[in-house]
Amino acid sequence: MNAIYLVDLTEEERTRLIEFTSRGAPGARKMKRAQILLMADTGATDKEIAKALPAGTSTVFRTRRRFVQGGLEHALNEAPRPGGRRKLSAGDVGLLVATACSKPPEGRARWTLKLLAGRLVELTEHKNISLATVGRRLAENELKPWQKRMWCIPKVTPEFVARMEDVLELYAEDRPEQPVVCFDETPVQLVGEMRRPLPAKPGATLRYDCQYRRNGTANLFMFVAAHQAWRHVKVTDRRTNVDFAVCMRDLVDRHYPTAPRIRVVLDNLNTHRPGALYEAFPPAEARRILRRLVFHYTPRHGSWLNMAEIEIGVMNSQCLDRRIPDRSTLAREVAAWASQRNESEARVNWMFQVDHAREKLGRAYPEPAELARSSHQH
Repeated sequence: MNAIYLVDLTEEERTRLIEFTSRGAPGARKMKRAQILLMADTGATDKEIAKALPAGTSTVFRTRRRFVQGGLEHALNEAPRPGGRRKLSAGDVGLLVATACSKPPEGRARWTLKLLAGRLVELTEHKNISLATVGRRLAENELKPWQKRMWCIPKVTPEFVARMEDVLELYAEDRPEQPVVCFDETPVQLVGEMRRPLPAKPGATLRYDCQYRRNGTANLFMFVAAHQAWRHVKVTDRRTNVDFAVCMRDLVDRHYPTAPRIRVVLDNLNTHRPGALYEAFPPAEARRILRRLVFHYTPRHGSWLNMAEIEIGVMNSQCLDRRIPDRSTLAREVAAWASQRNESEARVNWMFQVDHAREKLGRAYPEPAELARSSHQH
């Protein structure tokens, strides 16, 4: 086969295919044919290409043949099917897409290819529709109805916008004399081994027993500087008002003793309030600490605006993704992790700014009263 249909791309064709595949253009089948041509141009055999992509060797052969016989466009575009038309018309595809985006049948959690094919047979004159056909049409429309994702869907109110833009302006403004520190907390399960794990060795991975012992819980407070490569993790038993107040005192007296003002970004947890300091300390001490602090709250359902939440995710994957038996081990491990991150000068590279928010969320922004009144008058 290879000796008959050799692919030899011009520089222009090669550049076009590389750009096409790198930008992730829609159309899974067209993307596959572009990848086949690029690999064939390097001299790879049909079997090598089919194994790498993956694809059928017959698909690789047909793509080569269409390129040699008709050129690049002929090879990239869909080959005409017997009978001169697709199995599903444009109207059928529209019906498929609408069905895939609708509520699944009673008793089923989600649509599957088999369910969609059966429903399409019920709604059209087709006697049968293959699962492969349904899958290809869904891929062309970038639909995966068997997947779902948990997501926070906020209502963009004036209060949401005000708090969001306030936090975004803090991140864009670097004033060393008034540092911005993001603050958040997360619970941790303390889990001990029932049997000693078997260490990894050549030919065998680390093995640990499925049984474990729950040794209680702990709480981690995360401090992250928005404009410096610094974070600190404090381990406590709980996350009460008093624990929060002690963290704020640490921030003022230990971590930033010379800063006249510290701007703190935090979420709307019930303990994150100035009153917590009056619960923990005498009034004069609470007021002394609060004079140095300015709280900036993220919007409700907008905690993704807090850099500390991002840093907690990094800590979970790099440090806490294992069994940690007790609080002393936890404190030692998170301190070592934070120290390594600080020494490597790791930072959160925040790219989302106020102008980006207005551009991307502009349609969701609430309409000002003056503008609404003016539009009604006209």
